[in-house]
Amino acid sequence: MYLLPKPQKTEKLTGNYYLPYHAEIRISDVCDQNMLECAGILKEELETSAGTGCIMGRKGSKSGAAFFLTINQKYKKEGYHILIDENGVVAEGGDFKGLLYAVQTLRQILRQEGAVLPCMKIEDYPLMENRGFYLDATRGRVPTLAYLKQVVDRLSFYKMNQLQLYVEHSFLMEGFSEIWRDDTPLSAEDILELDAYCVKRGIELVPSMSLFGHLYKLLRTTEFAYLGEFPEKAEEPFSFVGRMEHHTLNVTLEESFELVKRMIEEYMPLFTSKKFNIGADETFDLGKGAAREAAEKEGIKHLYIGFVKKICTYLTKKGRIPMFWGDVICGFPELIRELPEETICLNWGYAWDQTEEFTKAMYEAGAIQYVCPGTGGWNQFLNLMGSAYSNISRMCNYAEKYHAIGVLNTDWGDFGHINHPDASVPGLIYGAALSWNREDIALEEMNQRISVVEYRDKSEKIMKILSRLCLQSSFGWDAAVFYQEIQTGALDWPKEKADAYIQERLELMGQAREKNCIIEECERELASCVREMDTEARKKIRPFLIMADGMKLFNQIGYLISGEQKAGGKELAGKLECWFHEYKNLWRSLSRESELYRIGHVIFWYSDFLRKQ
Repeated sequence: MYLLPKPQKTEKLTGNYYLPYHAEIRISDVCDQNMLECAGILKEELETSAGTGCIMGRKGSKSGAAFFLTINQKYKKEGYHILIDENGVVAEGGDFKGLLYAVQTLRQILRQEGAVLPCMKIEDYPLMENRGFYLDATRGRVPTLAYLKQVVDRLSFYKMNQLQLYVEHSFLMEGFSEIWRDDTPLSAEDILELDAYCVKRGIELVPSMSLFGHLYKLLRTTEFAYLGEFPEKAEEPFSFVGRMEHHTLNVTLEESFELVKRMIEEYMPLFTSKKFNIGADETFDLGKGAAREAAEKEGIKHLYIGFVKKICTYLTKKGRIPMFWGDVICGFPELIRELPEETICLNWGYAWDQTEEFTKAMYEAGAIQYVCPGTGGWNQFLNLMGSAYSNISRMCNYAEKYHAIGVLNTDWGDFGHINHPDASVPGLIYGAALSWNREDIALEEMNQRISVVEYRDKSEKIMKILSRLCLQSSFGWDAAVFYQEIQTGALDWPKEKADAYIQERLELMGQAREKNCIIEECERELASCVREMDTEARKKIRPFLIMADGMKLFNQIGYLISGEQKAGGKELAGKLECWFHEYKNLWRSLSRESELYRIGHVIFWYSDFLRKQ
């Protein structure tokens, strides 16, 4: 039997507990009404996984009940204790979240053992206090509210306690219609409903909004373009690559700070959390345009920290704890001391071989920090799972070594968020498991655990197959976007640079046929796994197969562009359009329409291009 995250202490006892056909879940009289949520989650699992009828009751003792849920403050915050013996199950939590996590562990046991539970003791508690997930809800996909609730359920199931949504322009802010008029933004009602749902699942929904850099869409509007470092660039055609490059506020204008305050004041009241993530990452063009003179006088680093301090101070006066991304300040960590002392630095790094350099530097500078690894999905049809595991494991190690107070695992959506959200689930679980319990688990064993717990795969092979499948792109989505934007002129690169990039990517196309053979082999293996899966879990395979076909098609496209294949463009165009039809249906099952049309623009350009070959 596998449990994720792995409990700190597990002791096997002799015997089994045989669930009765009608089980009582009894809630201790020391529990408040919030604990009914825990009991309700357990009741639903019992009915689904054990086929047991259930009633819920309240009394001070376990006598006669199958499950007894109670609070015992001798256990650590968010900690819990489970005893399964031949008389039933007792679950004790140190607080509400502890009892909730006890129930989540029982759910995993029920899914694997059904109505016959092995006798055991479990004592468990988290290593890391803050264990969060960061979901891009701006640069391509805006998730439906129903899907966001599924994310919350999954986070709670794996004992995570924070969620942040990345927002640039995808919130229905009053007076900002020029920004969101062509999108499908989240509304205040959506956020309020999601926040309330998060509370019930033990999740803190932390507001996150770009308030300094990454304001590409805002700074391309007629109304707000003048606030940017390069207002003249507002007229340039849309570019996925360009969106990542220039979009920083001109901090010398008082109107820039007034805009930031206006955004905070509308967004902040929707959340029960006392934290607020202001973004402030990748301010590439700071001081290079309209604020050049100020930067030459003060220095870019002082221009940067001055504006961040201004925002953070404003938030602390409102009783909030500011958070900001640490990529810029890592270049001058000593300036962290200029910010309000409660400010949290979100120290990110996504490389498979990420070093401890920046985590150590911020620790030595006295920063309060989270470490922020990534799920490895941006610009990929399927997340790079081995790379993600290495990155997350390293960053969690650095968090422990340098006394970080949290881990925030990120799932970004650069270039339209092509990857299906389900492909990020393994990375989410890696982060949950490794921030809860730092016991070293080999990637192969971790993937076996995920295959069983998440995909209910008795063969324990699904993750092994996916880990191989995700490596088979030779002409991936990032290459496809770059090539299309270079050819159309949307990406304003010098010809020499553009030609060098294209040549470098096309040199990889010799691997395309071999990689496509491996993709087809993986598809057959995934199909074979279905019979080993719980019937409810079987539908989780389809998204992977659709994304695998996308990888295969673009490998063929790259092969044709490289000149290795001389014909077949028209047939390939038709296959690409049929694939995109399935992809659109898959997208709409979890996401609002949002920027699906931008992905369509790239797909249809390739279709037209192929027909001319």
